Amino acid sequence: MSPFDEKSKIWMNGDIIPWKDATIHIASHVIHYGSSLFEGLRCYKTPKGTVIFRLEAHTKRLYNSCKMYRIEIPYPQEELSQAIIDLIKLNKHDECYIRPVVFRGYGTLGVNPLSNPVVTAILVWKWGKYLGEEALTKGVDVKISSWRRMAPDTFPALAKSGANYMNSQLIKMEAVLDGYVEGIALTSEGHISEGSGENLFCVIDGILHTPPLSSSILPGITRDSVIRLAGEKGIEVKETSIPREMLYIADEVFFTGSAAEITPIRTIDKIKIGRGKVGPVTKILQDGFFAYINGEREDNYNWLTYLTK
Repeated sequence: MSPFDEKSKIWMNGDIIPWKDATIHIASHVIHYGSSLFEGLRCYKTPKGTVIFRLEAHTKRLYNSCKMYRIEIPYPQEELSQAIIDLIKLNKHDECYIRPVVFRGYGTLGVNPLSNPVVTAILVWKWGKYLGEEALTKGVDVKISSWRRMAPDTFPALAKSGANYMNSQLIKMEAVLDGYVEGIALTSEGHISEGSGENLFCVIDGILHTPPLSSSILPGITRDSVIRLAGEKGIEVKETSIPREMLYIADEVFFTGSAAEITPIRTIDKIKIGRGKVGPVTKILQDGFFAYINGEREDNYNWLTYLTK
């Protein structure tokens, strides 16, 4: 059964069209060569109205991703952000997941993509907790993947590109088929990188550690939010290379991401992490994060875009 509402609308190249009409030709460049860049962000229902979390940061990252691949989005960032707002209202969502995508379309085939048209689209749909409804409290079981993240001089890890997620699929499929919820990838040098679709933090003696951008990670917006919220709580954060075995002896380990939000990890390679459930530092950060996205605290960082009041 499809998780999508196929009666909903999609924004595509400036037009609002029915869901089922949002199709592309089989000879589109993106199908053959993976030439797509995209974003993932969430819209939340709060007592003060419906909000999009960090809309500007997400659309800015999309434009940055496209720049790395020499794609020029034919719309100003402000116009695309407004299109997201309008599409959510049109589909009458009070909460949803949002997926803007930019890709090379139908023109010519060949590795050189420059002559192909650029297609821009936005879709929105209801999407529950990415790693499971109970994951936020009970944690998830993960493994260190046999697949590594790309080396720094192969693909730009800072870009959220469809091609990068072929690597993510290998990590995810291996984990699921081996009986785990998620996998953690190492860098080409053997240090901790990230999950298939999440950034990673660990807590040791009250200090929060996370891999730096040089560890082939996506510059996560939820990651950035957690670092700022940790600073508010007086929790020291170190962006540093993390050896694999450091995770095994950590007091707490958790994932962050727009889809995963803040999800604790209870075991890695069948080794129990800390108490084997959400830890105290993770809980503090979860509470701070959800208080923010639920509109229960002052929006000090202008992270919330209200659609309704």
